[in-house]
Amino acid sequence: MTERILLIRHMPGERADRVAVNLARRGYELDQVWVAEGQALPSRADGYAGAVIYGGSQMVSQIEGIDYLKAEREWLSSWIAEDQPLLGICLGAQLIANTLGARVCPHPDGMTEIGYAEIAPTDAEGNPIAEPMTVYHWHHEGFDLPDGAELLAEGQVFENQAFRFGANVYGLQFHPEVTKEMMAQWLENAKESLAKPGAQPPERHRSMAEIHFEPSGLWLETFLDHWLPGD
Repeated sequence: MTERILLIRHMPGERADRVAVNLARRGYELDQVWVAEGQALPSRADGYAGAVIYGGSQMVSQIEGIDYLKAEREWLSSWIAEDQPLLGICLGAQLIANTLGARVCPHPDGMTEIGYAEIAPTDAEGNPIAEPMTVYHWHHEGFDLPDGAELLAEGQVFENQAFRFGANVYGLQFHPEVTKEMMAQWLENAKESLAKPGAQPPERHRSMAEIHFEPSGLWLETFLDHWLPGD
């Protein structure tokens, strides 16, 4: 039987993002759920080799007013308790951190990270982030490190950039899944965010992508091998 991966999406529309493409290439069957459109999450983690929680325009600091995010947080608590592989990206990482009891909030100085910025690895044992790398960001909030989690990468604006909880749960503040096509859509559809403190102008996004898009994709492939090593 083909192993399945659950993809939890917070924004409408199908996306051939780099995580989904890589997982499909590895032979996984991808089950997608759009929670903001009222689609229900599976009742149990059983039957899945792992789950990926994507980003979105929603804010964890507003979770008490967003019923489907509250339900997702409860669902995440059960998934984590079953020690199933879990990867959270941006909003997904923030939801995992919040589920584990950590604070998620805006930067104290009102800064954002929108564009490319360097992150640096910590000395955590078995860290899949082996060296500094420049990665793509698009977020207005950051997370505190949950109790019991290991910090894997740090940044200059938002300090906590990646963490591991137990052996199977990872949270990434940055966006390794983004394609150049997705970046172009974000620059157009969310261009009001480009006026916020810390956001880079569109030409900076595009010029930095020419340098860092391919290396971050190569890192993603090695990370997925680390996260889901297979048989």
